[in-house]
Amino acid sequence: MRLRRRARRPAVLVYTRATCGLCRRAEAIVAREARGADVTHVDVDGDDVLVSRYGVRVPVVVVDGREVAELEVPPGSVRAAVRQARRSA
Repeated sequence: MRLRRRARRPAVLVYTRATCGLCRRAEAIVAREARGADVTHVDVDGDDVLVSRYGVRVPVVVVDGREVAELEVPPGSVRAAVRQARRSA
Protein backbone atom coordinates (compact mmCIF):
# COMPACT_ATOMS: atom_id res chain seq x y z
CA MET A 1 0.00 0.00 0.00
CA ARG A 2 1.37 3.38 -0.98
CA LEU A 3 0.98 6.25 1.47
CA ARG A 4 0.08 9.56 0.00
CA ARG A 5 1.89 12.58 1.40
CA ARG A 6 -0.38 15.27 2.68
CA ALA A 7 0.05 18.52 0.77
CA ARG A 8 1.51 21.39 2.76
CA ARG A 9 -0.82 24.32 3.28
CA PRO A 10 0.83 27.57 2.15
CA ALA A 11 0.48 30.61 4.41
CA VAL A 12 -1.34 33.57 2.87
CA LEU A 13 -1.30 36.96 4.60
CA VAL A 14 -3.61 39.75 3.45
CA TYR A 15 -2.63 43.17 4.79
CA THR A 16 -5.61 45.54 4.77
CA ARG A 17 -7.19 48.62 6.33
CA ALA A 18 -10.73 48.84 7.65
CA THR A 19 -11.81 51.67 5.34
CA CYS A 20 -10.21 50.35 2.15
CA GLY A 21 -12.49 49.43 -0.77
CA LEU A 22 -9.66 47.77 -2.69
CA CYS A 23 -9.01 45.65 0.40
CA ARG A 24 -12.57 44.27 0.36
CA ARG A 25 -12.14 43.31 -3.29
CA ALA A 26 -8.77 41.69 -2.55
CA GLU A 27 -10.26 39.72 0.35
CA ALA A 28 -12.95 38.33 -1.97
CA ILE A 29 -10.35 37.28 -4.55
CA VAL A 30 -8.20 35.62 -1.88
CA ALA A 31 -11.24 33.78 -0.48
CA ARG A 32 -11.89 32.29 -3.95
CA GLU A 33 -8.32 31.57 -4.95
CA ALA A 34 -6.53 30.51 -1.77
CA ARG A 35 -8.50 27.36 -1.04
CA GLY A 36 -6.29 24.84 0.68
CA ALA A 37 -4.09 27.57 2.15
CA ASP A 38 -3.99 29.06 5.64
CA VAL A 39 -5.28 32.62 5.17
CA THR A 40 -4.74 35.34 7.77
CA HIS A 41 -6.14 38.87 7.45
CA VAL A 42 -4.09 41.60 9.14
CA ASP A 43 -5.46 45.11 9.71
CA VAL A 44 -2.35 47.29 9.51
CA ASP A 45 -4.02 50.12 11.45
CA GLY A 46 -3.56 48.15 14.68
CA ASP A 47 0.25 48.24 14.49
CA ASP A 48 2.46 51.32 13.98
CA VAL A 49 5.22 49.24 12.37
CA LEU A 50 2.79 47.81 9.81
CA VAL A 51 1.32 51.26 9.13
CA SER A 52 4.79 52.60 8.33
CA ARG A 53 5.64 49.53 6.20
CA TYR A 54 2.42 49.27 4.20
CA GLY A 55 0.85 52.72 4.63
CA VAL A 56 -1.25 53.37 1.54
CA ARG A 57 0.07 50.32 -0.36
CA VAL A 58 -2.73 48.09 0.94
CA PRO A 59 -4.02 45.63 0.10
CA VAL A 60 -0.85 43.55 0.04
CA VAL A 61 -1.04 39.77 -0.44
CA VAL A 62 1.89 37.64 0.73
CA VAL A 63 2.17 33.91 0.01
CA ASP A 64 4.79 32.03 2.03
CA GLY A 65 6.75 35.22 2.68
CA ARG A 66 6.68 36.48 -0.92
CA GLU A 67 4.62 39.53 -1.92
CA VAL A 68 2.47 38.53 -4.86
CA ALA A 69 0.19 41.57 -5.17
CA GLU A 70 -0.33 45.08 -3.88
CA LEU A 71 -3.11 47.60 -4.47
CA GLU A 72 -4.73 45.56 -7.26
CA VAL A 73 -4.92 41.77 -7.01
CA PRO A 74 -5.11 40.38 -10.54
CA PRO A 75 -7.46 37.41 -10.88
CA GLY A 76 -5.46 34.19 -10.90
CA SER A 77 -2.40 35.67 -9.19
CA VAL A 78 -3.12 34.26 -5.74
CA ARG A 79 -4.12 30.85 -7.11
CA ALA A 80 -0.87 30.65 -9.10
CA ALA A 81 1.24 31.69 -6.09
CA VAL A 82 -0.45 29.11 -3.83
CA ARG A 83 0.17 26.36 -6.41
CA GLN A 84 3.80 27.37 -6.75
CA ALA A 85 4.23 27.39 -2.97
CA ARG A 86 2.83 23.85 -2.77
CA ARG A 87 5.18 22.60 -5.48
CA SER A 88 8.27 24.14 -3.87
CA ALA A 89 7.55 22.60 -0.48
